[in-house]
Amino acid sequence: MGLNVFKLGGPLMWVIAAVSVLAFAIVIERLFFFRKASTDPMALETALGKALYEKDAAAAKAVVTSGSSSLHRLFEVAVDHWQTGPDSLETLMEQQLRREMFRWEKGLGTLATIARVAPLLGLLGTVLGMVSTFRGLPAVSGAVSGGAGMAELASGIWVALLTTVAGLSVAVPVILCHTFLSARVDSEEETLHRGIDFLVREKLLQEAVRPEKREAS
Repeated sequence: MGLNVFKLGGPLMWVIAAVSVLAFAIVIERLFFFRKASTDPMALETALGKALYEKDAAAAKAVVTSGSSSLHRLFEVAVDHWQTGPDSLETLMEQQLRREMFRWEKGLGTLATIARVAPLLGLLGTVLGMVSTFRGLPAVSGAVSGGAGMAELASGIWVALLTTVAGLSVAVPVILCHTFLSARVDSEEETLHRGIDFLVREKLLQEAVRPEKREAS
């Protein structure tokens, strides 16, 4: 049944099937990546904040290398350059944030393109099918008359609409998946920005404490 539908729909049905497989592969890969690149920000900030407050460089390094999430990688850059000034530290973390967001957004552009192209492929297949059907209509009407001719026309239109159905069937779930993944990317970007704010604040607090200690001595 399924193979017959593909044959009836024509070559564009196979193109639509190919882009649907590509979209499915992207979604699965992104879900695995998001799981690997995510962590509990509150727990990580608490552990790192404690190490920084105690000025325990070894403990801070151990905290940021304990995972492979984007927030771990961002904090590792900060710990490795902790002796730099607050402005330089923030610049370095902003650079790392852009690298991480590039990794998070990978494949989403392709997914958005598939969501836009799949219905157009279906429409193209339908238009081609309708052209083929109406091109053969004079021959049909000459050979048969009445209900038989209309039945033949209806059959041709039904076949032509298969690609539109296929294109929309691919586009709708791809759009939903793209929306979900984009929202997850936005959430992670906000988390990383908050991580930068957290570390800049910790750095400024330490910078503020140093002059007080010098004056006391």
